[in-house]
Amino acid sequence: MPELGKRFREAFAASEARGDGPLVFPFLAAGFPTPEGTPDLVRAALRGGAGGFEIGVPFSDPIADGPVHQDAYTVALGAGATIETALEACRVARQTEPRVPVTLMGYLNPFLSYGSSNTNSAEDPGDSLGEPLEPLARRAAEAGVDGVIVVDLPVDESDTARDVFARHGISLIYLLAPTSTDERIAAVAERASGFIYVVSLTGVTGARDQVARDVEAFVSRVRALTDTPLAVGFGISRREHVVEVGKLVPAAIIGSALTATIAAAPDGSQAATVEKYLEVVTGRRSEETGE
Repeated sequence: MPELGKRFREAFAASEARGDGPLVFPFLAAGFPTPEGTPDLVRAALRGGAGGFEIGVPFSDPIADGPVHQDAYTVALGAGATIETALEACRVARQTEPRVPVTLMGYLNPFLSYGSSNTNSAEDPGDSLGEPLEPLARRAAEAGVDGVIVVDLPVDESDTARDVFARHGISLIYLLAPTSTDERIAAVAERASGFIYVVSLTGVTGARDQVARDVEAFVSRVRALTDTPLAVGFGISRREHVVEVGKLVPAAIIGSALTATIAAAPDGSQAATVEKYLEVVTGRRSEETGE
């Protein structure tokens, strides 16, 4: 079986050795604002300092996402974006920067549909995931994907999916929210590789003015049960948020704020806007002076 989580471990170790703060993992909704423009946004994010990626698969019912990502997915789907659009974005990231860890993020329905017209009719979802997920796992590995997040797959139903992806060298990345019980945290800790996505607040995705006040206590709860690296997301939008989160964990995930920035950019300037935004939040560029 291929080694799991290698690029994640190497990226976190290199960041720690540099001592330049947490890695910034931007989230890009594949196909937004156009499928053909997504590769340029990936390259721009890398130029801006992205330390890893989450590439979102467009879906019509993204229950964990707020209006910014819902709107982006609607635009992407209307423009013809598919899972292949997301996999192409992953390939571009891998070809452009071989060391950067890449995570594919999406929902169970389209992931199952990719390999089977039967999206899951069994009583126990975990028992029926293997065969339908195999084609996606194989194609994701070919695209250079290191991790997969299945947002709506419960941890206690995830073992079959975890095994399928692991056979192809891909970590199943789990999410934990402030409402997670100690039992759920322990279940995730037992299965996790790559990193654990720590949701900083209760609710859907969306930029906030400040990092959730109780995130430090939540991170401490998770750390008590695992040494798998943690990444904090939801509500991270500015350089000061990244700095604050970097005192607690080795990675910060930026989603809605970046998507909104892309949406507001004039046609033809989205890539340059993404590059500048990432330069600012990673500390490569001063927001005040633009240098």
